[in-house]
Amino acid sequence: MSERHDGRRPDELRPIEAKVGVIKNAVGSAYFKIGNTWAYAAVYGPRNLFPRFLQDPSKGILRCNYNMMPFSGSGERVRPGQNRRSKEISFVTQKALTPILDLSEYPNSVVDVFIELPQTEAGSRCAGICAASMALADAGLVMKDLVSAVSVGRNGDMLMVDIDYFEEAYEEGPAADMPMAFVNRTGEITLLQMDGEVTKEMLQEALRMGRGACRQIYEIQKQALKDKYKGGRGGNDE
Repeated sequence: MSERHDGRRPDELRPIEAKVGVIKNAVGSAYFKIGNTWAYAAVYGPRNLFPRFLQDPSKGILRCNYNMMPFSGSGERVRPGQNRRSKEISFVTQKALTPILDLSEYPNSVVDVFIELPQTEAGSRCAGICAASMALADAGLVMKDLVSAVSVGRNGDMLMVDIDYFEEAYEEGPAADMPMAFVNRTGEITLLQMDGEVTKEMLQEALRMGRGACRQIYEIQKQALKDKYKGGRGGNDE
């Protein structure tokens, strides 16, 4: 099988839209849509961190909050509020983004990133990371680069990038879902998770495919940032 149920090639992404400066009162914000998965990210800070015992006198810290809205899922209704899954994704998002930030100029401070998903159809943590990376850049924080993320899936003997809900629910043979994130300039992997089983050779090929897909996403992220300031235009549109 060389073609997927929606006609995409194994290495083909769903349609992508990206924009920054979309939330008026945030320091930085971004919107990232891939297929039917929509992610909004808003950055607030750096600001003083309380309670004080959490403060680091040598640098600031990054704090991420990931939330799927109750009506967002393609399957069952999502329970409102924090749950184990949202806490886990908040944690891995923070770990994926921290390597690109230089928070040494903001001792005892916190940078908060809030990620909201009003609609999802697989790949939500990766879309959230892409949106958050753009929002941090929009906020003007000192960054080494943007982080790009995508999920590579396995359906039987076939590997494919950016799996959708249908492919995520595959039950006709061996299956796997591998979210991954890269710092594009250095090739550093800042996120690699796996649900399912793959061979060593499949994992190596999945990483190759993921890098290629993230390079495409990276160009879209950069263009969204450039578009905000095209013609000397700054600030939020709304």
